[in-house]
Amino acid sequence: MRGGRAQGANRALNPFLSGALLTLLVCLLGPARAEAAPRVVVISLDGVRHDYPDKADLPALVRMEEQGLRAGRMRPVFPSSTFPNHVSLATGTYPDRHGIVDNRFWDRERGLYDYDKGEGPSWLKAEPLWVTAERQGVTAATLFWVGSRNAWNGVSATYRRKTFDGRVSERAKVDQILEWVDLPEGDRPGLIMSWWHGADRAGHQFGPDSAEVVEALEEQDAELGRLLAGLDARQAWSELTLLVVSDHGMLAVEGSVALAERFEAAGISARVQHGTAVAHIFLDDPTDRDRAQALIAQDPGLQVYRMGELPEALRLAHPQRTGDLVVLVDPPRSFSREEFLPRVYFGARRLWKPEARQGKHGYAPDHPAMGAIFFALGRGVEVGFSPGEVRSVDVAPTVTRLLGIDPPMMSEGTPVAGVGGRLGRTASTPEPARVSRSTSAQD
Repeated sequence: MRGGRAQGANRALNPFLSGALLTLLVCLLGPARAEAAPRVVVISLDGVRHDYPDKADLPALVRMEEQGLRAGRMRPVFPSSTFPNHVSLATGTYPDRHGIVDNRFWDRERGLYDYDKGEGPSWLKAEPLWVTAERQGVTAATLFWVGSRNAWNGVSATYRRKTFDGRVSERAKVDQILEWVDLPEGDRPGLIMSWWHGADRAGHQFGPDSAEVVEALEEQDAELGRLLAGLDARQAWSELTLLVVSDHGMLAVEGSVALAERFEAAGISARVQHGTAVAHIFLDDPTDRDRAQALIAQDPGLQVYRMGELPEALRLAHPQRTGDLVVLVDPPRSFSREEFLPRVYFGARRLWKPEARQGKHGYAPDHPAMGAIFFALGRGVEVGFSPGEVRSVDVAPTVTRLLGIDPPMMSEGTPVAGVGGRLGRTASTPEPARVSRSTSAQD
């Protein structure tokens, strides 16, 4: 009888003890947390050629390569200019589909597209990443990315700057990105995309091999280091991936080609709409086509194509925005007129530095000097993996794979190998960098 009463008492106490033990475990371990939503930050450093990081002391990019990965080269779309490539980075497709065929271009129905007027979204024909994200329930934030200032088909990024201001510093951009990272879970953007000045201006003004390019890279890297330090302090790497890319490279050039003057001298009436390396000829009289083509072909440094005969690899045949004739110029010449002051400056500079040349871009994507950069660090990145050459159209599907959503509707790219492909099995968690000039949160 005594044993039976004891067993009954134990059975009565078991529910109480079980509940008490469970309460104790909850207190010790804390409440169960759902896995945080993935986040992706994309930074574009304008005009940073694929080999620039090897020309300077850049601790932040070195860290990204050592603790994440770096592609050998990123192949831009043609023309290798700022607007077409930023749009391709965001849409995963080419100018013949997204419609932004140069920084400035002529549309047979709408007239002149000029990036200075900020008319991007209404001309854009393919869905960009921030719309892709918002459409699938991921909050997006953009900071001066091409085409992001206004709504696209009625959808826009939740957080965006509606007016471009090139005077905004990278320090201010880092502060804004970290403010977005700090927002509460319900308000926090899962996608952040930001354009930075990079080394584009220095490359144009002083040439790709100049000391000014190195100085610009070091300044940009210092701010990138501040961003890395801020993400370290927030222990964000288990849920966040940082991609650092660029839009194109830079090439030393000399000499220009004035097509409009040649046509005028030959009595051919046409609109010549050109960037650096490609010109679109819109003839007033279509019967002048043969004569115009023969005139251009007299210059062995020019390649001329009729609209319907453009090489498919260029992906530039747009029905309203491609000229009756399309002309490509071989470097080092360009279609951009050489202004007086730059000619004088570089002429004087070559007295003590013979290799000094102005820098430009826009040439064929396979030209070695047109290659861009691609770095990745954080969640889903296979440390030390080398993907070789990637393409600018591969960035958008890489971002969506990291976010766990479908790519933009017209995307043709392939996710970059080594980024997001092994989620759920392995993930890199970068170690905070030692405090230095470029990575300290105090700078």
